[in-house]
Amino acid sequence: MLDAARRRLLTTTPEAARVLDVGGWAKPLPRADAVLDLLPHATRGLYGAEDDTPERFTEATWTQRDICDHEPWPYADEAFDIAVCSHTLEDVRDPVWVCRELSRVAKAGYVEVPAPVQELTWGVHGPWVGWTHHHWITEEETDADARAGLRFTFKPHLLGAPGRHLAAGTSEALPPEERVIAIWWTDTLPAREQVLVGADEFDPWLAGLLDAHGGPAPVSVTGRRHPWRR
Repeated sequence: MLDAARRRLLTTTPEAARVLDVGGWAKPLPRADAVLDLLPHATRGLYGAEDDTPERFTEATWTQRDICDHEPWPYADEAFDIAVCSHTLEDVRDPVWVCRELSRVAKAGYVEVPAPVQELTWGVHGPWVGWTHHHWITEEETDADARAGLRFTFKPHLLGAPGRHLAAGTSEALPPEERVIAIWWTDTLPAREQVLVGADEFDPWLAGLLDAHGGPAPVSVTGRRHPWRR
């Protein structure tokens, strides 16, 4: 989570506000009154905690379940004042469903996901493109009511092909706030999946993302053309 977001949560959230952390197992938010995650309370904190304040949640308020199983989460509508979902949506099979449930159970919230530059840069996580365990390239977009939301495009395997990713170091050269998409939302978090059918749709979209960061990495070897390519 960005330092600025963490400070805002700590300094502006009223003491009486109810806070839910969705997907917080690896690095839980101590300010959360409740946590919802696939993994158990006892093994939490693989990467520590978001800050060093005392945990408000307990084992009793930690709910272990699949957040994508298309059953409503075990909370009433607007049960929470704030729902936080940081670096989780890119990992799950149905982020659109998760955003709908976030909007249902909370009055407002904060989401943070990797920006496209991370998922398209060579070497971010090893000798490949982007993060291996992430399923989506996420973009911010505005809906018809001018609300900031998220658009998810499934990551294709062809990103490692020549001309289809950014050079090593592109993401790392940016400040932290440009490597992520961070949205504070109220009432509703708009979200949808973008489905691109064939090269006529996919190629211009990918080219636009690559051009926004200086274009694709130089092609050092001749690769086979993908079947979508003409």
